[in-house]
Amino acid sequence: MGHPGNELQAAQSFVHTLSACWGRPSLTALEVAWRWLYGIPSTALIVWELRKVLLAATGGTLDPARLGLDRALLNDPVGALSAEPVATAAKFSDAIDVVEPGLWHAAVWMVPLLVVAWVIVSSFGRTLVLRRADGTVHSRPGTLMVLQAIRMVALLTIFWVWFAAIQWSAKIAVGGPVARGDEPNVILYCALVIVLTLGLFTLWAFLSWVFSVAPLLAMLRNLGVRASLVAATRLGPLKGKLVEINLVMGIVKIALIVLAMVFSATPLPFQSATTPEFLAWWCAGVAVLYLLWSDFFHVARLVGYLNLWRAFESQD
Repeated sequence: MGHPGNELQAAQSFVHTLSACWGRPSLTALEVAWRWLYGIPSTALIVWELRKVLLAATGGTLDPARLGLDRALLNDPVGALSAEPVATAAKFSDAIDVVEPGLWHAAVWMVPLLVVAWVIVSSFGRTLVLRRADGTVHSRPGTLMVLQAIRMVALLTIFWVWFAAIQWSAKIAVGGPVARGDEPNVILYCALVIVLTLGLFTLWAFLSWVFSVAPLLAMLRNLGVRASLVAATRLGPLKGKLVEINLVMGIVKIALIVLAMVFSATPLPFQSATTPEFLAWWCAGVAVLYLLWSDFFHVARLVGYLNLWRAFESQD
């Protein structure tokens, strides 16, 4: 075994962690398997229920004209908003008012079901990945379920704050000017949405490491729910390194989203020589690649936490 200081330095290296995960593709394969085992049926259920709501709102035709939206408006909403901002915003608002009751009715039972399913599947999936990465850790799926439920409550709270912030932005930049008879300030609205979204994303990345480390400590130390949460907040000098890894992963996630947007827009200059079907398949392929890389970096974060803890434990 090498010098503990060297081990700790190696564990802190993001490149070293990525290289280690790349050399063990079975870890990413397990992560992809359990995430997609949940994601594919969940997406199918959401699409099915959304289709039912739209069928009910359009008299079984799925014709956007029944909602007051024409094809040209849907094909170029930004252009329509720039040309006739007040009229376009009113059309979308009226369409939302029509489908909103159906969406809320579906969400009342579907959201709790999807959350519970995620808590169960992710707990067993995370156990499989960690056991594959380090066979000495303990299996505690029950503890992980409770910890994952706590994490979901915190995450849903962040989403609620984000949604409230988006509504506030719309009131300031769109609703206020329209009520005064002025044109909505689309640039201000976009700027507020981007700043608030990035700010909350960064805040979550800075705070959520506790919910990511607690399950790992539960399996490493064979702890219960309360003990693992307490241990996650009492890591001494290790805390800074864990926060650093989480922030780096947050930046990586933003970079992946930007790259996915760039690659999705790549064929647009050539859309006159392509078909809508090709563009749809292209975007689907980009989405799949984004999800695969996202899963890989989730594994890298877990392995980074695990290596850092093992190195810190050895040094201590």
